[in-house]
Amino acid sequence: MTILLLLSPLALGLLLWSRRGSALDRAARELRDARTQPGKRLRLASPDRPVEELLAQINGLLEDREQETRALREQEESLRRQIANVSHDLRTPLTSILGYLQLLESERLTSQQRRHYLEIVSDRARVLQDLITAFYDLSRIEGGEYPLDLQPVDLRRALEPLLAGFYEDFERAGFQVTVELDEHLPPVLADPGAVTRILTNLIGNALKHGRAALTIRLYASGGQLVTAFSNDAPGLSPEDLSRVFERFYTADQMRTGQNTGLGLAIVKALAQRMGHTPFAELDDGTFTVGVRWKPLLPSSREAPRPLQIN
Repeated sequence: MTILLLLSPLALGLLLWSRRGSALDRAARELRDARTQPGKRLRLASPDRPVEELLAQINGLLEDREQETRALREQEESLRRQIANVSHDLRTPLTSILGYLQLLESERLTSQQRRHYLEIVSDRARVLQDLITAFYDLSRIEGGEYPLDLQPVDLRRALEPLLAGFYEDFERAGFQVTVELDEHLPPVLADPGAVTRILTNLIGNALKHGRAALTIRLYASGGQLVTAFSNDAPGLSPEDLSRVFERFYTADQMRTGQNTGLGLAIVKALAQRMGHTPFAELDDGTFTVGVRWKPLLPSSREAPRPLQIN
């Protein structure tokens, strides 16, 4: 009887260990299956707290691995799209340049025709140069290699000469431009050159994709300064809106031979590096894109010191 009483706990322990071992064996088989079956998770047929805790950790690792795999695939797909888009944008002006260079070889051209073709070649070459420069600058900005000298900047003073410089472009495009620039606004902490680049790109985007009416505003709202560029965009969809700041992305109905899709990507990268927020909105067919700037407080404007960001 004593021997049986002593053997009973041992037999029970061996039985429990055997069941746990079989549960672990099943979990190991399921783990091998999970490697080739995304979404599969390990489970127990019967309760066992220590094994359940182990499987919970393994399931967590499986979820992390699947998320990393999805992110990697999305990055690869995005890279393929970017390569395809930049190839298209490079090929378009290059094809045009080569075509007109062949025409220039003809001896039958008049001096007026030759001059006209040379102007076209020069124009396409500038488009190509702008694309390469924009791509290089965006890479430097995103890689932290684009130096920024942060100092107080008056947005109204930065915007007014740009609007005057684009006056003839607006006239040629037939734009009816409404400008609303509030006065007595505080400065923002930013790099003057980067501010000019951001505002120039926003104006250029409006010229490329806008219609007859364009509204440009500078105002204070919610403790921030806002530069907003609004135009009619009936063909723009919510999906397009969510991707307007992606490099090389342009909606098909908005795409032109001179549209690289890099302008707004540079706006986003520069604004964020300086601590400001780009935004895009679509309201009843009206597209608005711009930047929300953090104003400098009066106390921080005393004896301002330029801040270098490399």
